[in-house]
Amino acid sequence: MTARIFENALVVTGDDMFHGYVAVEGGVIVEAGPGKAPERGEDMGGDYLLPGLVEIHTDNLEAHFMPRPKVLWQVDSAVQAYDGLIATSGITTVFDSLRVGTDEFETRSELVTMSMQLAGALARAKESGSLRVDHLVHLRCEIPAPDVVEALDAFMARHRVDLISLMDHTPGQRQFRDLDKYFTYYGGKTGKTLEEVRAVVARRQEMGARRAARHRPLVVAMAHEAGVALASHDDTTLEEVRESIDQRVSIAEFPTTVEAAEASRDAGMATVMGAPNVVRGGSHSGNVAASTLAEQGILDILSSDYVPGSLLVAAFSLRDVPAMGGLPGAIRLVSANPASATGLGDRGEIAPGKRGDLIRVRLAGEQPVVREVWRLGQRVA
Repeated sequence: MTARIFENALVVTGDDMFHGYVAVEGGVIVEAGPGKAPERGEDMGGDYLLPGLVEIHTDNLEAHFMPRPKVLWQVDSAVQAYDGLIATSGITTVFDSLRVGTDEFETRSELVTMSMQLAGALARAKESGSLRVDHLVHLRCEIPAPDVVEALDAFMARHRVDLISLMDHTPGQRQFRDLDKYFTYYGGKTGKTLEEVRAVVARRQEMGARRAARHRPLVVAMAHEAGVALASHDDTTLEEVRESIDQRVSIAEFPTTVEAAEASRDAGMATVMGAPNVVRGGSHSGNVAASTLAEQGILDILSSDYVPGSLLVAAFSLRDVPAMGGLPGAIRLVSANPASATGLGDRGEIAPGKRGDLIRVRLAGEQPVVREVWRLGQRVA
């Protein structure tokens, strides 16, 4: 089998950056080094050659499936369009975030009941070989939802699950500790008046704590029994972090305070923050800025959350933060680190033996632009 060689590239490895080449054979990187390639290959024109990005939490598939309120798109077409967007964003491995648990206050509850349908469409596309990137399943379990345990059990009986996050969007705690921010967010989504939103908050708070206390241990037990990695979403206080530690959670997803991020990191959890938080310069919910955690050296992973293209932009914008260790360290936030945290040790880095998942990137001013994408050495975008 002949190796595919990429030459004249600014190669970014896990801990270094050099002008050189990368060789891929049989879908695997077999060589990478500085200087001229041992034989002629594809000229990268001096562009960056990076490992394919690994995205562990994006709910962008839902935006393709429901492009307008109450409007559902054809499911297989939605999956193909979403897959194309993910690939052209430089992401070669994606954890598709699907929700389980129907919150009776949710404005887009139709999506929750359609998670099984989306999973089926993803499975069909994967079986047909029509997907450009590697798709895995991340189930976002809304713990206060009345049917979350039953919905999770039904989903796991039919589909493979690769990551589970424990979510609780009850207003007044975690992501929406600042109720004024919640009033603005929820009122904007629903068009409800402030008094109507206040009434919803009162009902959600009354039900949320009671249901969460009952459901969370059950969901945790199901995840551990199935050998699925666990993430805790929006931990804010030390008490919430201690609960995550006791439940053997391995990923701290979007901690909302510095103290929660520090405690999670000290306990061995990988800390995740949103790339849109970096790009926008702060949290839309008024919580801790991702750049603050980066500057303090307690940021491990970036997730695109609701904007797939934000991953690469955020990583490049953090490359000059001293605690990051330059561009190689910043790129680890979106490649090697999320791969390691989810048990995918075969990818996320340009190194011999790793998957030939690569992206070619050129700077347009300060804006990184994806030019080409390869999965297992085969071009997909």
